[in-house]
Amino acid sequence: MNASTDKTGLRLDLQGWRLVTDSVMGGVSDGKLELIEQNDTPCLRMTGEVSTRNNGGFIQAVCDLEDFDRSTLAGLRGVWLRVRGNVQHYNLHLRTRGLRFPWQAYRATFEVGPGWNLLQIPFSTFAPYKVSTQLDRRKISRIGIVAIGRDFSADICVSDIGFFR
Repeated sequence: MNASTDKTGLRLDLQGWRLVTDSVMGGVSDGKLELIEQNDTPCLRMTGEVSTRNNGGFIQAVCDLEDFDRSTLAGLRGVWLRVRGNVQHYNLHLRTRGLRFPWQAYRATFEVGPGWNLLQIPFSTFAPYKVSTQLDRRKISRIGIVAIGRDFSADICVSDIGFFR
């Protein structure tokens, strides 16, 4: 994963993302992740069917954050993304070094509509999920865009994503 810094923060490359579904835990959700152009805008598109059958209920695009100086994250205030999709709510999940189980994360929910929108999600809105500590942004090791928790058709495009000051 490549990242670039500028005066506004840190921008993540759309290359290097991968799809993870609940099939790793026996679920039956199915998805697809692809780099496409929508209205002349390059974007990362995640589509699929989220199913809560068989104790499932998620598909996610994840990016491991290994190739940059973590001290950069200490001075940043949150995650920004330019996004569009079907009219649904999705989650951003942050994982930190030291989390042991795959379901542990820090979660924030956001709404998506049909037009491109720039969202800013402060770190203070990420709630610990099955984690007993607050988010330490200097330990963030993965970010995920997640369709989760209910039966629905997912369709979300991200043209830009990063961390803001």
